[in-house]
Amino acid sequence: MELILWRHAEAEAAEPDLGRRLTAKGEKQARRIAEWLHAQLPDSARVLVSPAARAQQTAQALADLSRRKFRTVDRLGPGASADDVLAATGWPQGKSTVVIVGHQPTLGRVASRLLAGRELDWSIKKGAIWWFSARERAGDDRIVLRAVIGPDLL
Repeated sequence: MELILWRHAEAEAAEPDLGRRLTAKGEKQARRIAEWLHAQLPDSARVLVSPAARAQQTAQALADLSRRKFRTVDRLGPGASADDVLAATGWPQGKSTVVIVGHQPTLGRVASRLLAGRELDWSIKKGAIWWFSARERAGDDRIVLRAVIGPDLL
């Protein structure tokens, strides 16, 4: 299984929280990562997105480019737990590639759980992706960090 954690791009500071929209810089960040993802993702990849406007706009950059549909998952909103994210994806038993578009600190906690075996407050930059693979070798699940890419590197 492939799991891609994509933190929403830069958003305005506003209330209510769920209505916060991307800034002009955030729109550029989302577009850069979407272009990269479009070239990498298999057609079968699923995209699951927080209901927050900033996450929806981030995912829309990929949808506009690739005509790929995404699904809004309420339990991926701000304040979601690492368990919520992993349950929504079917990690690690799933067979497909799943992209999660979500928030901090949740995504950092998912990343630390996968790599360090416990939840820590790791930081994922705005607009960045962390790409993980789960593989079974000799009866053991192996987790591989395939890529960490921020929009400033593209």
